[in-house]
Amino acid sequence: MKLPLSWLKDFIDLDGLTVEDIARKLTLSGLEVDEILYTGLPMPVYAEGAKHEFKTNGFAWDKEKIVVAEIREVKAHPNADKLTLLDLFDGQQEQVVLTGAPNIFHLKGAGKLEKPIKVAYAKEGATLYDGHAEGQQLMTLKRAKIRGIDSYSMVCSEKELGITDESDGIIILDDDAPVGMPLADYMGDAVLDISILPNMARNANVIGIARELAALTGRKLKVESSKLQVQPSTLNLQPVTDLVEIEITNPELNPRFVVGLIRDVEIKPSPYQIQRRLKLAGVRPINNIVDATNYSMFELGEPLHAFDYDVLKSRAGDKKIKIITRAAKDGEKLTTLDGNERTLTAMNVLVCDEKGSLSLAGVMGGSESEVTANTKNVLLEGAAWNFINIRRTAKQHNLPSEASFRFSRGVHPAMADQGVQLGLKYMTQWAGGKIAAGLVDMYPLKPNDSVIEVTSKDVKRLLGIELTLEQIAEFLARVEFKCEITNNKLQITTPPYRMDIGEGVVGLADILEEVARIYGYENIPTTTMADALPPQKGNPVHEWEEHLRDLLVAIGLQEVVTYRMTSPEREARLNAQSGAQSPIERSYVRIANPIAPERSVLRKSLITSVLEVAEKNAKAESIAMFEVGSVFEPNGNDLPFEPRKLAIVMTGARLASAWDVKDSPTYDFFDLKGRIELALSGLRLTDVSYTPVESVPYLHPGKAAEVKVSGKVVGIFGELHPLVKEKFEFGNSPVIVAEFDLELMRALTPTYGIKSVPEVPPMYEDIAIIVDDSVTAAVVESFIRQTGGKTVTDVRLFDVYKDEKIGEGKKSLAYSLTYQAEKTMTDTDAAAIRNKIVKRLEREVGAKLRG
Repeated sequence: MKLPLSWLKDFIDLDGLTVEDIARKLTLSGLEVDEILYTGLPMPVYAEGAKHEFKTNGFAWDKEKIVVAEIREVKAHPNADKLTLLDLFDGQQEQVVLTGAPNIFHLKGAGKLEKPIKVAYAKEGATLYDGHAEGQQLMTLKRAKIRGIDSYSMVCSEKELGITDESDGIIILDDDAPVGMPLADYMGDAVLDISILPNMARNANVIGIARELAALTGRKLKVESSKLQVQPSTLNLQPVTDLVEIEITNPELNPRFVVGLIRDVEIKPSPYQIQRRLKLAGVRPINNIVDATNYSMFELGEPLHAFDYDVLKSRAGDKKIKIITRAAKDGEKLTTLDGNERTLTAMNVLVCDEKGSLSLAGVMGGSESEVTANTKNVLLEGAAWNFINIRRTAKQHNLPSEASFRFSRGVHPAMADQGVQLGLKYMTQWAGGKIAAGLVDMYPLKPNDSVIEVTSKDVKRLLGIELTLEQIAEFLARVEFKCEITNNKLQITTPPYRMDIGEGVVGLADILEEVARIYGYENIPTTTMADALPPQKGNPVHEWEEHLRDLLVAIGLQEVVTYRMTSPEREARLNAQSGAQSPIERSYVRIANPIAPERSVLRKSLITSVLEVAEKNAKAESIAMFEVGSVFEPNGNDLPFEPRKLAIVMTGARLASAWDVKDSPTYDFFDLKGRIELALSGLRLTDVSYTPVESVPYLHPGKAAEVKVSGKVVGIFGELHPLVKEKFEFGNSPVIVAEFDLELMRALTPTYGIKSVPEVPPMYEDIAIIVDDSVTAAVVESFIRQTGGKTVTDVRLFDVYKDEKIGEGKKSLAYSLTYQAEKTMTDTDAAAIRNKIVKRLEREVGAKLRG
């Protein structure tokens, strides 16, 4: 929110406070000032090497050289049709000023003006922004001849003074601007760009920030309820309650709706000082009626909307105007003020009459009933809306408006009538007109103001400062809490503009936050915690998963963390065939308020999530990543099951490019199998076996296996099915994936075996056997270990060979065997064991000793 300091001064005395003092106090209280824009006021001067606390921009207007002046006559330039010469008085002497401003060109040759025009005048030597250059470039006015006429000064546009980027015409000041007064004294300003965080939404208005600053400085807030009230016209006008009625169909969506009526207004521009403030606040002035709604919203925080009363009356005919708030129908249309036709859904709320929709509630008005140059009578709306519904609607239609910004963060219903009265007050001041008696006020759902009890001990225990109940009450009274001391407790009632104070323990925390803010966070001393620390307890599940993560990183994998939200369509890519039954069941845990269609359900597959990350990084030379996370299984109407899974994806080159690496092979099935073996070994899991599996639809047939530990299947891995791979944007390298059930793995008992160091040396021997291609190496290894018994302490497959010479459908498996006995073994001992092993293999799998 951009806040002109001159506006803030309407509600609090700022004498003795610099702009930086104000910005510092607001920032320390939670209203962070991101930037200060100076438009005329002197900028701070920092000592050399001093720290600049805030980002600043703008420049100061020289009080001697930039003043208020008046134009008395607009004359033609003798040598240029598009230029004019101004007879101007600057408070000291007459000047002749050359200008090409289009907004006074129509006065050329009209003679002496009946009412002089007040303008911002810059004398020779003044520093301004160049109105014809891109961006903001400072220049100094110098004397020059333009088409034969001396030019040494100028009347200024808003761009040249740094107010806005508009340079199409000169500034025309209000009639009461005193000629000769330094412009900086008349309208010099500074604009605070304040971040309004969600917990500070109540302060998205001038009065809210003035209230905060008054509380922080102990000054008086200059806001009286009488200033927000308007007096109806003394003429005998029909009360608005006789002309308009309101129907609220769902109070949960619309707790309050208020309207007031003003007749016989004159549509014209607002006073310049009002326009200037709105522009500095980031709002484009439209006309005095629309500006009154925006000005009131920025001042009080209650968004308003003005309807052309005569349009509503013509739609109602002879009947009383009936305003209805209701949910839209799916497919219903509404053309909003920006000229776009919106297609609505049942989630949207509309303000309607009996003929149809008038505006998109809390977001933007409709074009049919908007205020135009021909408007004479205005029906002014102030309302309260469900902030979640407004947030959804604004996001759905991509309509971030000032109104939706406030409504989507919560505006107290008590502000509605105050806003309407304030808006009507400004309309009478700027547009004339007569206010009809009364307001139509429908208030079916009043919020309950929270009541919280606080003691001095609460403040001491949670804030670490000693405050009496009287001091606490005084702090809170500054921000309009009602406080009453009873039985050594302070009973606190929230004011009617606050919706962020809870009840019970939450309410206590909220109140103590207010006390800390007003006391000053910077004033709270550093102390040690008074309460006893809770007993420290381990988290075995977390510790086990952290150990697994460490193991996976140590073997060359990189951890990723992905969104838990996805869509069924994204996970359907794991289907090997289009239209085939998904390996993931179709039932999902659906999100009631998805942030986007592609994030509409909670995931059921961790592999898909990691594959999506790998896909986005597919141009990398090598990818080896994993994720440990939850998937979500529906559980009827209860909370979903959240089993923990591990997913691994590998693709690309096995070795990084280097001068000594020509063509690196790509990752394959056995690269992932080796890493799985290392990870399981690190977890101290033994009795691990790998069994071919054909029933996993997203894995390549013949290149997939399930992992068993102690006979229990804990995971699967293999090469991604080619038809599945086609649905992702990967290169030519195979994509190897794995998924493990961590809950099953964690339930297994790790083995911490201890072996004595042998006293005699081992004996090593290699054997190569020829077996059918269908015989797995694991089966052969199991027979070797069974037959060799305790003497064979290690079996390692180091070569697989296929060739026509050893027979079609045959392969050679070469193993390195380690023999270890209690005594030194001889060649004869080794030969006996080897022959026993070979005979067993001949009998069981038809093996033959090679060579």
